[in-house]
Amino acid sequence: MSVSRGGNTTLDLQPLLADDGDDDGRKQEDKIGGPGGGGGSLLNGSDSKELSHREREDSAVFVKKIGSALFYGLSSFMITVVNKTVLTSYHFPSFLFLSLGQLTASIVVLGMGKRLKLVSFPPLQRSTFAKIFPLPLIFLGNMMFGLGGTKTLSLPMFAALRRFSILMTMLLELKILGLRPSNAVQISVYAMIGGALLAASDDLSFNMRGYIYVMITNALTASNGVYVKKKLDTSEIGKYGLMYYNSLFMFLPALALNYATGDLEQALNFGQWNDSVFVLQFLLSCVMGFILSYSTILCTQFNSALTTTIVGCLKNICVTYLGMFIGGDYVFSWLNCIGINISVLASLLYTYVTFRRKRAPDKQLPSSNRGENV
Repeated sequence: MSVSRGGNTTLDLQPLLADDGDDDGRKQEDKIGGPGGGGGSLLNGSDSKELSHREREDSAVFVKKIGSALFYGLSSFMITVVNKTVLTSYHFPSFLFLSLGQLTASIVVLGMGKRLKLVSFPPLQRSTFAKIFPLPLIFLGNMMFGLGGTKTLSLPMFAALRRFSILMTMLLELKILGLRPSNAVQISVYAMIGGALLAASDDLSFNMRGYIYVMITNALTASNGVYVKKKLDTSEIGKYGLMYYNSLFMFLPALALNYATGDLEQALNFGQWNDSVFVLQFLLSCVMGFILSYSTILCTQFNSALTTTIVGCLKNICVTYLGMFIGGDYVFSWLNCIGINISVLASLLYTYVTFRRKRAPDKQLPSSNRGENV
């Protein structure tokens, strides 16, 4: 609308009327809840509270992820060093008997924990074995062949070859769980494998039996991580039940294997049983077997099978360099050393890629979908 005041001067009131209408409309929208009628100020406050609550949940989940990964890494480091000391420094004759001791420790600790109501898991039923199969077989094989590899190989080469389990885990996660790793993760994994292959190409202390043990352990570790994740998501037995029944079902087969191979007799006739320091380290190795199983399941529950496998290999950075002095079975060569260091640096790259916080993508994704891409 225009009002003429003489001459050529014209006052246009249309923008003012439009602004007033818009202001009234905005005020009305604020009163009734915005353009969609949903309570503007109330909705904003609700969104703010919901966002704050979500951020606190994200922080709590992040702490659990980091804490469980560090716990698993420390446990894995300690048991590797203790096992190497018992099997190599003291020349204990049977890694099969040591695995039997670790199974026994898990059964005793969890059984007492349930009686004292510190932990809880369902009672044994006829369907229990079927619910957790094939985890008991994987669990026992992983334990025995891992100890066998620890005994027959130097720690630096054992640590380097164990990184093959990462590639196997990545492939199994893609096949069974449908989890596709990012390009950065794939690059770091391939670099680790390349470094391990370079180190193995000039291993002056080559031991074929040890290499076979480690590669079997790698396959079993990858399978264990993926199936633990699957069973935790689909079974009501829980992490304590998985640990207890894995050990319980495999105790008699492990005892029979010890007897059939003569390892039981060799271990009982070992001459260092009167050495209190050796006995202490043997018992520590048995208890650490239980702690490692618990930390493995915990890390897999809060992260992923691939992350658990990588953290286990990442702790081998310390094991790698410390192992050059522990056990006395590492033979230095430049090519071997370069390959080991490439693998170590790739492990650090993966750690950075995996645990760096990505706040923006997290806010855009529903909570149920987070963690699907490693």
